[in-house]
Amino acid sequence: MLKKIIIALVILLVGIQFYRPAKNISEETPTTDFLVVNNADESMATLIKNACYDCHSNNTNYPWYSEVAPFSWWIADHVKHGKEELNFSEWSTFTEKKKNHKLKEIIEEVEKRKMPLESYLPMHPEANLTDDQIKQLTDWVRTLQQ
Repeated sequence: MLKKIIIALVILLVGIQFYRPAKNISEETPTTDFLVVNNADESMATLIKNACYDCHSNNTNYPWYSEVAPFSWWIADHVKHGKEELNFSEWSTFTEKKKNHKLKEIIEEVEKRKMPLESYLPMHPEANLTDDQIKQLTDWVRTLQQ
């Protein structure tokens, strides 16, 4: 009986590898992008890309484990929800009211360490912001508020 269960599990694990969610990869940075529109310097752009862009833009850098189901499904779901909440690639398409609201949310989420998600950090240590990086980021975002 145990042997049949193990065989069934192996078949199931192999079978689910054939369902691949679409990848969130774009070839270029659009002119509507948050960093482009706000003329971020290189250090700020790197900080924001490392901490935010995998889930909140149209270009995700996928880790090796994103090729393995069910992790690929979990990552695709995170990216989908992240982009629904805020898509930095479409920043200039937002109304001024929405931009200001999102800037306020960015400050709040980062200062409270709700973003980046805790589940994201173990495999992406570059996204684990120090206190100084949080201050640098939130101070810069505050300069964008109107």
